[in-house]
Amino acid sequence: GCGLCTTACAEGALALDAENKAVIVREIFCDGLGACLDVCPTDALKVVERESEAYDSRAAFDHVLKTRGADAASRVHGAGGGDAQAGRSGCPGSLARDIPCAPDAQEEGPAASVKSRLSQWPIQLHLVSPLAPYFEGSDLLVAADCTAFALGGFHDDLLKGKKLVIACPKLDETQGYMEKLAELIKRNSLKSLTVAIMTVPCCSGLERLVRQAVSLSGEPLDIRKVVVGIDGRVVQAASTRE
Repeated sequence: GCGLCTTACAEGALALDAENKAVIVREIFCDGLGACLDVCPTDALKVVERESEAYDSRAAFDHVLKTRGADAASRVHGAGGGDAQAGRSGCPGSLARDIPCAPDAQEEGPAASVKSRLSQWPIQLHLVSPLAPYFEGSDLLVAADCTAFALGGFHDDLLKGKKLVIACPKLDETQGYMEKLAELIKRNSLKSLTVAIMTVPCCSGLERLVRQAVSLSGEPLDIRKVVVGIDGRVVQAASTRE
């Protein structure tokens, strides 16, 4: 194997064995967020649901501190590492940081306001109904919650002309999300599907959920993936056929 997954795993849960295959070091080091899946160029890794020991952030922190050092340990998901963790909360996506903002435009007043492009309610995936008539024949945007706050032009650049579903793969109770989204896709003859996520590792779970839902629906559909950086810039935009 190439070993990309072993370096992508902030918790040090993966290593290459004597046959150069990726193996779990200890199950308690795996947080289940799947950062390893996104970097595998051959899709050789799979997440299998089974009985196992629960993730232990403290054990993962100690393991990475010993094998990779304090800086790497500071990125372990959910670990509280004392001084080595100062100003950090473990998960790379939760790392505290300042983001320089561009100066405000000179234009003020009503003319400077941004028009909302939201055209339906509700929008949270937990609450939407696949039977809602406004989804029929629509262009659908499935967006991670944070994208609307990070991307200044969210309404005009992403949402305009689309119906919206939002979700957070890290904080939501996502059980049933894939099945609901698959039903929405299957019932409504969507014209297009865009998934918008952040660059943080845990956000990639939403893209996987969307792709699995399209596969489950049995409907051939182009998926446009838009990745937004925490600085508000679109760092990737590409389409694939499912």
